[in-house]
This record gives sequence, C-alpha cells and structure tokens, in this order.
Amino acid sequence: MQVRQNRVVERMRAGKYVLFFGNTPFITPKLVEMAGLIGFDGVWIDMEHQDYHYHDVSNMCLACRATGMEPMVRIRKSGDHAVYRAFEAGATGIMVPHVKSGQEAQWIARNSRFYPEGLRGMDGVEPAANFGLMKLPDYIAQANREIFVVAQIEDVEALDTLDDIAATPGIDILFLGAQDLSQSMGIPCQFDHPRIVQARKRVAEAARKYNKWWGCPAGVEKAEILYKEEGAQFFAGCAAIWFVLDGLKQVRAEFTKRLGD
Repeated sequence: MQVRQNRVVERMRAGKYVLFFGNTPFITPKLVEMAGLIGFDGVWIDMEHQDYHYHDVSNMCLACRATGMEPMVRIRKSGDHAVYRAFEAGATGIMVPHVKSGQEAQWIARNSRFYPEGLRGMDGVEPAANFGLMKLPDYIAQANREIFVVAQIEDVEALDTLDDIAATPGIDILFLGAQDLSQSMGIPCQFDHPRIVQARKRVAEAARKYNKWWGCPAGVEKAEILYKEEGAQFFAGCAAIWFVLDGLKQVRAEFTKRLGD
C-alpha cells in the first residue's frame, strides 16, 4: 500500500507554516488547481457561507489531488454526516465553525476518525480510499493518521471553555476567527482591540499547553510575527474574491481616468 501523506500535517509536524488559499465564492476546479501549481499548501472550501454542493466540493478536491495540495472544507453543522461527508467528498481536512464547548469538540472528533479514535461513518469507496481499491483496514489507518481537524474559536463561549476544546483528542488545530469573535464581544471588526489580542494569546497558550497547532487569517507581515513570536503555523492568507475585486476596480479606474466616464 502506498501511503499518501498529508502535506499540511507533515509540514506542521516539521515545525513549518502552512498557507491556505480561499477559492470563495468561485466553484471552478481550475482555480483550485492553479493555486496548487503555484505552491499553496491547501485550499479553504467554505460550505458554511457559500452555496457549494458536495459534487462541487468533490471536483475541487480532485483538483487538489492533481497538484498535491490539501483540500479543507469548512462544514455546515447539520448532523453527524456533515462531518464525514466532507471527507467522503475528498477533503483531507475539515474546519468546524463556532465550536463552543468541549462536548461539541468531542462530537466533532468522534465523527472525524474511525475506531479506535472515533466512530466515523464507514463507506470505503471515496477518493481517499482509491475508490475502494485500498483495503479497508489500510484506509482506516491512513485516514486516522493523515487528516486534520480544525476547531474555530470565534465566540465568547468558546473562550470560556477553551481548555476543554483544546484538550479534546482528535482536535488538531485551533483557529481564531477574529471577525465573528469581535462581533460576539460587542466590538465588531475591531481586530486590534486588546480583548481580541488577549483572545489570540489565549488560543496560542492553549495550543502549546495541549500540544495542538494554531492559526488565523493573516497577511504576510502579520503572519511572520505570529509564526516567529507566537508559534502560529496555520494561515489563511488570501481569497479569490479580493483579487477579482481589486483587479476589476483597477481596470475600471484606469479607463475612467484616461477616457472619462
């Protein structure tokens, strides 16, 4: 059996950072494959906020396989199947939004991995199992070892139970969602507010305490500081929508400047 190693997991195990590209709001696998060819470690496929269907997710995950990039799906929390269906569509990692308690973290972990680490629903003919060509015991072992599970910390309730969440076996990464967290605190979009900074430091401390990885959305300057000074390794660095908007605005402005309205 040829074991497919998870690029994101392997890099973080080696102490390196990983960089994710958000394809939001576009569906095309070509854009995903392009990011992989450029050298991004993973793509963030956002089912929470976008109108993606599982067949869309599956095609984008196949584009990741073509380049060795890892597909991470932010799931819609709609039952046990919402966790493992993302993996069956081809994801090698999942992000779960608004994790607010240790009990919820345990539910996520139970449905993300197979026995003995969890009780994820078993199929065995998904892409990661080579569509059924891999022996099921081998696939179970690989799936348990070569996936990653991200818990988003983006509510004041999560901060109250942060130790319980971080201590949960099967939760691999803590991801600070400052946008929703700031709203939850009553200080929307004040990302440099002392309470947000303190929350970030608490997430970093919990990650160190329980031997987990952590990260957040960040541009390169902020990411460099967080990586070198606070131990963050997991970064969402950009999203397709901003490149498209910036490009369109630039072209429109240049034509207006030179040719008039």
